[in-house]
Amino acid sequence: MAKMVKKNHEVMTRKLRMGMVGGGPGAFIGEVHRKACRLDGQIELVSGCFSSNPRKSRQQGRELYLDSRRVYKSYQEMAEKESALPADQRIDFVSIVTPNHSHFPIAKTFLEAGFHVILDKPMTLNVTQAKAIQKIVRQSRKVFALTHNYTGYPMVKLARDMARQGDLGNIRKIKVQYPQGWLSTALEKTGSRQALWRTDPKLSGAAGCMGDIGTHAENLAEYVTGLKIVELCADLNTFVKGRRLDDDGNVLVHWQRGVKGLLFASQISIGEENDLAIWVYGDKAGLEWHQEYPNDLKVKGLNTPVQIWRRGNEYVGEKSPAAGRATRLPSGHPEAFIEAFANIYMNAAETIRSRIAGVKPSPLALDFPNVNDGLRGMQFIETVVKSKGRWVKMPK
Repeated sequence: MAKMVKKNHEVMTRKLRMGMVGGGPGAFIGEVHRKACRLDGQIELVSGCFSSNPRKSRQQGRELYLDSRRVYKSYQEMAEKESALPADQRIDFVSIVTPNHSHFPIAKTFLEAGFHVILDKPMTLNVTQAKAIQKIVRQSRKVFALTHNYTGYPMVKLARDMARQGDLGNIRKIKVQYPQGWLSTALEKTGSRQALWRTDPKLSGAAGCMGDIGTHAENLAEYVTGLKIVELCADLNTFVKGRRLDDDGNVLVHWQRGVKGLLFASQISIGEENDLAIWVYGDKAGLEWHQEYPNDLKVKGLNTPVQIWRRGNEYVGEKSPAAGRATRLPSGHPEAFIEAFANIYMNAAETIRSRIAGVKPSPLALDFPNVNDGLRGMQFIETVVKSKGRWVKMPK
């Protein structure tokens, strides 16, 4: 069994109190967040505004057995009334799991009300809003986490540490992909809520597929390699007739240090489910990781057998303390999607605990996507949309 890295919860003697905005009846991602935040027993959901429809918000509150007085009609009411509660009762942080267009006003409201924030990606609707949130976070000094959940996988953390410790040598090429097939037809015209808001520019933003899942590919590549995109040339496509946003895209990318590569994201790749994957090639070795097989990391040398590093083994934690910390189960017991979310909640929660206690969080606890990663994602979307087949510089 792997040596699990001990999580530091000694700075407080109680669970953190969480509120949630969004995640009402039938919402997929809201329930994922709720399961993830409960996984380590350090967070308790105590309040929420789960829908813009007060009836649905009350319904979700009942299903979660919450005190009806802590289930609110609007996020504005929630921020105001939670702020007015005694310090030993009010929420410590809010989790925001609403569609893209509402991220900015909700996050702004709670940050300015004095609460820490965990926000689903992408961070905002555009770069202007992202810069405003970045400024508010810096001024408020509140903890801000963005749930780019794929960075929470132990083997992604191992890949990052291998790449940054020089195991691959000088990186030459990066390939990252995220194909899905669920939007191969005009699903948004059938009443599907998930499809409807993702294909509506007023709710999703300037990009469809590239905003929804292309940002995950961008974030994964920058997280693993530590290299930022310098410039890109994008070809965005809309294959489904009448759809207003892209449902497929191919991007040639130049990263820092002369690294070249490509990023591909698609939601019309029939037969594909959720195959986020990355390949990184150096002058000594390469690595390969697939989200659909998240417990394995392939490491490839020249004229040598392929190595397969498997999550849960002691050698993983010895190589990468971050991967060891993110591992809950021994080898042979798969960990996946919800656990990856839970790792972001775990690290953000420990950082919040430290901030409340007035102590410095450990470097391992600070390993979660933050407001700067959120701004990078919005800049990526803006640059991809601007490209139209031309090379365009990414903001520094």
